[in-house]
Parts: sequence; structure tokens; C-alpha cells
Amino acid sequence: MEVTARAPGKIILAGEHAVVHGYTAVASSIDLYTVFSIRLRSEDDDTVKLKLNDIGLDFSWSVRRIKEVLSHLGSPFSSTPTSCSLETIKSLATLVDEQSFPETKIGLASGVYAFLWLYTSILGFKPATVTVSSELPVGAGLGSSAAYCVSLSAALLALSDSVKLDVSQKGWSTFNETDAELVNKWAFEGEKIIHGRPSGVDNSVSTFGNVIKFKSGVMTRVNSNMPLRMLITNTKVGRDTKALVANVSARKSRHPDAMCSVLNAIEAISDEWSTIIQSHAVDDLYLSANEEKLGELMEMNQGLLLSIGVSHASIENVLQTSMKYKLASKLTGAGGGGCVLTLLPTRILFTVLLNLFIYAPANSFITYD
Repeated sequence: MEVTARAPGKIILAGEHAVVHGYTAVASSIDLYTVFSIRLRSEDDDTVKLKLNDIGLDFSWSVRRIKEVLSHLGSPFSSTPTSCSLETIKSLATLVDEQSFPETKIGLASGVYAFLWLYTSILGFKPATVTVSSELPVGAGLGSSAAYCVSLSAALLALSDSVKLDVSQKGWSTFNETDAELVNKWAFEGEKIIHGRPSGVDNSVSTFGNVIKFKSGVMTRVNSNMPLRMLITNTKVGRDTKALVANVSARKSRHPDAMCSVLNAIEAISDEWSTIIQSHAVDDLYLSANEEKLGELMEMNQGLLLSIGVSHASIENVLQTSMKYKLASKLTGAGGGGCVLTLLPTRILFTVLLNLFIYAPANSFITYD
């Protein structure tokens, strides 16, 4: 049997970094996907193969070797999302180190750790060929790791006994609310392996799609009544999300009162964002006024993010360019490079250029073959 699952990337409209510390963020899914395909192999094959198509890496482990290194895991526990222990992380590192991971791509090793943890926890020690491909740039602030963990968890759970899906049907299916929450919880465990201390907003919006508010692990769906056009510019400057998050935490420790004020201000921006996009535009004048408010909020949010040390020269260059056309922009995601959002008011006519993507709502899907 072969299962294919996909999950979308995301943009943070307001509240990045603050959300890690328990403050509100507003996020939306985008129509760029990561896709996992898992084909179970016969027991005679005795290998688990992982093919990362977009970065040209292939891995292969014998089931016997995985059992030997991860023998302490026992039987799979797909219905009980569990954090990966430090002991198990070391065991996963052993399996990855045996693959001669290229030094130039060693930053991606944590994604392979997450794969091995989710695979063995949900499916156990079954031979399979697993293929992943993605439309999302890695390390650009568009939730590539969350989409990776969500689509992987969805495909694995579809092959387990823990979710209710009709495996006989062809084409895409969606999870019910309960099963989607199970996918989300497992994806969060994968995110923790990759990022250390994620907020949970990325995997939540990738799992449930559309627009959400997120605070202290609690997700609220946002019914947006306002048409928005967001231009996403990829600076193509790589960065380390875990390091950026750690630097903000360190700054918060050094300046607790000042940082508390900054994070409270960011939360106020997120709350106002949510209120504005849920309001009904009675006419074009009202819509234009709301777009102007959102633009001001984006500029304030960017200024606050600059103050906590997560902007970058490449981001500031995009901001300066958009300001020439009186357009509001802000970084999205961890910052330090990555992507920049630009609000395109209804009065603006635009052309989508290479490396610039338009926002659209999305959701997680799964198909059987």
C-alpha cells in the first residue's frame, strides 16, 4: 500500500517570536505544499529508505539496525504523542551519523532525526520507501519544517490503526477534527526535535489551514471577512531559527521589563489584526481604511521585531524598496533573513515575479493509491 499526504506552509501575519513566550500570534496557511509518500515494503526487504528529492539526499537503514539502536522504544504508540528523550536523540544521531551526512547540509540532520522518531513511534519497525518533496524553501520562514512534520505524521497515521480513514478510496481525503488534532500533536513533537522550543503555531496552521490565532498552545480559528493580498519576498538569506529564538530569550533574560513591554505591544498588534480582518467591509472606503490600519500595524510590528534583534540587512532592503511605493512590509517567521510580507492594497495592480508568492488559504490532505 502507498499513502501520500500533503500539508501547507504558512506566514505569520503578526506575533512571531512573541508567540514563543506565550503571547498571541496570527498566522495563515499558504498554497505551497510539502508532500510525503510512503510505500510499505514486504517484510523480506528489511530496509527503510528515505528520499529527500529537493535536496538530493537518500538514506537507507536496515530494519534490524534500527531495532538494534532503538530497542528501548518497544512497540509503536501511535495514539499517544510522546516527546523524544535526550537518550533517544543520541540514538537517532547514531543512525544518521552512519549515513555519512554531507557536512554542507548538516543543518538538515535534525529533520532526519524527526523522521526516524515519528516513523518508529507511529509505525514501528516496518520496511518502507519514503519520499518527500516540497514547494517550500527551507529556512525561509514559511513553515517548511512544520509542513514536513505535519505531512509525515499524516501519512504515518493513515497507515496506523489510530485514525479513521477509508483506505479503499482513491483521491484526497481530509482528517476529522479528532484525527487532525492527533496529527498536529505528533507534528509538534517533530518540530521540537528540529527547533528545540517551538511555539506550536506553525504545525497548527499547517494542520488546520486558513487563518488562526495562537496563544500559549491554544488555537482559535479566525473567520477572515477581509480580502487580503500579500506579496511574499524571499531574501534567500538563510538563518537558524533555533539560534534566533535563543537570542531573543537571552535578551528577555537580560532586559525582562523592557522585553515584557515589547512583547505586550506585539500582542496588542496581533489582537488588533485579528479584529480588523474579521470585520465586514461595508464599502470600498471602509476596506481601504482597514487596509491602511493593517499597513500601520505591520510597520509597528516590524519596528518591534527590529528592536529585539531579529531583522537583517536583506530584510531592511526589501522594506526600503516597498516604502518607495508606499507599501507596508514586515518580516515573517524567525527573521534574520528569510521572507518578507508586503501588503498589497486593493488599489495596487501587481505582477507576480520570480520568488514572490501570493497568499491563499489551504489545508492538509491525504490520498491513497
